[in-house]
Amino acid sequence: MDASIPTRRPGSRLGVGLMWIYQTIAFYFVLAAFGVVFLGWNLPATLLYWVLPRHVSKPLGQRAIMGGFRALLALMRVSGLAQFDLSAIDALRDEPGLVIAPNHPTLLDALLVTSRLPRVVCITKASLWNNPALGAGAKLAGYIRNDAPHRLVRRAASAVRGGSQLLIFPEGTRTTIPPLGAFKGGFALMARQAGAPVQTVFLEATSPYLSKGWPLVRRPAFPLHYRARLGRRFIVDGPAERFCATLESYMRTELGRP
Repeated sequence: MDASIPTRRPGSRLGVGLMWIYQTIAFYFVLAAFGVVFLGWNLPATLLYWVLPRHVSKPLGQRAIMGGFRALLALMRVSGLAQFDLSAIDALRDEPGLVIAPNHPTLLDALLVTSRLPRVVCITKASLWNNPALGAGAKLAGYIRNDAPHRLVRRAASAVRGGSQLLIFPEGTRTTIPPLGAFKGGFALMARQAGAPVQTVFLEATSPYLSKGWPLVRRPAFPLHYRARLGRRFIVDGPAERFCATLESYMRTELGRP
């Protein structure tokens, strides 16, 4: 045998196999933990929504979501399944009246951003409000349902003028063709009506896990790596369509950089 050709020892194969088993068990344990956290928060969130005044329940709901998401990310980190570099988002914590506009590569993106910010309002699908795992928490936190476009814009702008940070993905859905999908104009209308700046955020993932079409329970390769970095801040000046085109071009160029 040529000495220059390395051979894999039986012990190394065993180690790889044991690691695969551990990661698979840890993966489904973390998925179960997500379900427990979401379902477990539903009942107290429902009670608090009806008992507390809105000026108390809304910030409480937002901070509870931040804390729950941060705990779940910590579980992924300590289990060795994922690594996160999200510290750049912390610079936005104390800035009121801001529209936060990230790209949207995976289903985890909203979780990544809200785990760092205590005053975030999100746009949610109307069907989410009847979801037994997520609906009550969204209502308590003052999230905005997207069932009526004109009312959606008014409510989002009002929340931003009131000091909340609005998290909205300009693509409207997860990216189908990387690095970026076409932008929808609603976020620009919200920012213009609120008179608020648009802060771009770039989310980078090394795995396609939970990208468009990836099933929740399908095991990816581990570890996962996620990173956030801040981009430029823009003011909506002029027609929303023109602003969308400008912002999309900027973000597409930035995401194409090494």
